[in-house]
Amino acid sequence: MRPGFAPDTDDATAIHLVESAGIEEWTSSPEFSAAWTRGNDFGGELGQILILPDSNGAISGVLAGWGSRESRAAGRFHFADILGKLPKGVYKIAGEIPPGERDEIALAALLGQYRFDRYKKRASSERAGLVAPSGIDAARIESIAAAEFLTRDLINTPASDMGPGELEAKFIDLAGEFGARVEVVRDSGPLREDFPLIHAVGRASDRKPRLLDLAWGRKNDPSVALVGKGVCFDTGGLNVKTGGSMRLMKKDMGGAAAAMGLAQMIMANGLPVNLRLLVPAVENSVSAGAFRPGDILNSRKGVTVEIANTDAEGRLVLADAIALADESEPDLIISMATLTGAARVALGPDIAPYYTRSDSLAACLEKASVSASDPVWRMPLWAPYEKMIEPEVADLANAAETGFAGSVTAALFLARFSTRAKRFLHFDIFGWQPSSAPGRPKGGVGQAARAVFSALPELLSK
Repeated sequence: MRPGFAPDTDDATAIHLVESAGIEEWTSSPEFSAAWTRGNDFGGELGQILILPDSNGAISGVLAGWGSRESRAAGRFHFADILGKLPKGVYKIAGEIPPGERDEIALAALLGQYRFDRYKKRASSERAGLVAPSGIDAARIESIAAAEFLTRDLINTPASDMGPGELEAKFIDLAGEFGARVEVVRDSGPLREDFPLIHAVGRASDRKPRLLDLAWGRKNDPSVALVGKGVCFDTGGLNVKTGGSMRLMKKDMGGAAAAMGLAQMIMANGLPVNLRLLVPAVENSVSAGAFRPGDILNSRKGVTVEIANTDAEGRLVLADAIALADESEPDLIISMATLTGAARVALGPDIAPYYTRSDSLAACLEKASVSASDPVWRMPLWAPYEKMIEPEVADLANAAETGFAGSVTAALFLARFSTRAKRFLHFDIFGWQPSSAPGRPKGGVGQAARAVFSALPELLSK
């Protein structure tokens, strides 16, 4: 499904956003609605709903509790829950919306439309729709929501139906929608020679590993390379995961899903960017051909890597893809990956940690993340920890021997493969909503893409 605003009609039902501090306006007048409001104990608390009937018992309007600025700041996309409580129909927001909240309210209304019912016998029923609030760029917000839906669908689809081949098909569909150029390297010989780390991680599966490469835009525009981790399922390899840890590993291609969503936003809105999207698509399986702890592998960049843990495979496939992106000396490389549990321990599931050595990039991103309601948090590329990933027998190890700073050392590892790009940015995302929240049902979720999309125009002008 594609998200969208409802067409404006004369009979659209008005929604009045009522803050707690402004409740007297609705309880002190002698009108019927005031008596109804008082009689139903409506106090304007965030998320509270009161349907106003007319003299015939039909809906004449809706009061929606909008709490206080402080209560709204405690979460995101509250309006999605409000709209979700209303009967089927078309609604429009009455009165002025504070400019700083318009886009979030509009996006919340669209994100609340998401359903993943591909495997259900009964499709979800139609729900309330919202007329686009005045003062917003409706097409832009619809494109952002559509990209988020793509990301969620990719993550939510089980690995039985979303292996490297199926991810390639979705990748080609995305390119075709916007007239982008695609190259795919999937044959064992070229992959083994040119992308040895990608080949090593994926060779144990009967579903061939591959590198997906999309190009879009004009050559003279600022160049941005997106690299998304596309591990369609991760058993952990010979360092096999426990059953509980393996349960959600269909989401280990969440970095690829987020990068594809971000690419869709960029292309749908025609940003002046010379875009490249790279996805190493693999399945990390167990078989006689699996790579082993202690193996030393070459990389596209010529850097040798000792395998300390086969469950640290995401950084390996990313390394070869980042090295390829780096060869064209782009203005910016952005890596997105569901990379480490350490990142979740540090910041939990909601906040996307990121790494960069560019203070100006970080400043743009921090500001954009607030306006996009897409929280991110800068983490340190702490140089003294480089020694943790420098073994005696190879240039790098794919995991530190200690359990310390797992997200930091993974980012340091990836940064070694970006030496020519002007700036490098890495996100260690979770890509999963563990329990339902406004506009975000339990399941796959996009992270960091909206923040990057909002930041790019300012970022690339510097």
